Amino acid sequence: MENPNSLVLWEAQFGDFSNGAQVIFDQFLSSGESKWLRQTGLVVCLPHGYDGQGPEHSSARLERFLQMSDDNPYVIPEMDPTLRKQIQQCNWQVVNVTTPANYFHVLRRQIHRDFRKPLIVMSPKNLLRHKDCKSNLSEFDDLAGHPGFDKQGTRFKRLIKDQNNHKDLEEGINRLVLCSGKVYYELDEERRKSERTDVAICRVEQLCPFPYDLIQRELKRYPNAEIVWCQEEPMNMGAYSYINPRLLTAMKVLGRGGIEDIKYVGRAPSAATATGFYSVHVQEQTELVQKALQRDPLNYPF
Repeated sequence: MENPNSLVLWEAQFGDFSNGAQVIFDQFLSSGESKWLRQTGLVVCLPHGYDGQGPEHSSARLERFLQMSDDNPYVIPEMDPTLRKQIQQCNWQVVNVTTPANYFHVLRRQIHRDFRKPLIVMSPKNLLRHKDCKSNLSEFDDLAGHPGFDKQGTRFKRLIKDQNNHKDLEEGINRLVLCSGKVYYELDEERRKSERTDVAICRVEQLCPFPYDLIQRELKRYPNAEIVWCQEEPMNMGAYSYINPRLLTAMKVLGRGGIEDIKYVGRAPSAATATGFYSVHVQEQTELVQKALQRDPLNYPF
């Protein structure tokens, strides 16, 4: 807050360790601009992702940061081409990036603007060494000759669409799985194993402010698809309670049904963020990934 023109990053060794800084988030970061008209561009990097390391090393309490967001879940804001207005009207940004290029661009966007907003980054540790978590050089610099030139675009992607080169209208897709974070890679691997060509998986990289325009683009792309929100966290944690009303708002405008048409796949409600037994973790993770891609229709809510 002392120098808003610097790119300052604060990182917790594990996301759970941010608990001790909660009073700072409450008093200064989430409400500072509202109370004192004081802008800050602080970036908070919180390792988050379920790797079987137990309840103290799994969750950065994503739900707490989303709950403190002041965007209205029942009103779609003005989505101008620059998205400047939507971000300026929100108290901060919460992202869960899954590619090196998107991480680079969200940091570049943070300092390149002429205004400041705090940025909360959920950063899964196992993606640092995941074989599929990589970006073409063209996604950083758009240099001719690099793989993906003229295809990827050098910008931050608030939502990453399905990677199977689907057309603008895909009536043969039966299920649209929306997710955020590292669970995407597990879902994609299971989809390849089970040879499910009728399932689309989209990554919501920016959770707050909610990307209504891109969500609606994908809903139009898959008009016959069952809509699923998949997460690793228990139902009372993670992004589910934040996503649910906003996804419903986006669906209603397009006539895509009501609350019962949003199916949930993830862990059941829990007091602890995660199990302390690695074998139980593996079983839970396997079950939720398989359930998201099961061939039978899902029940509401899960």
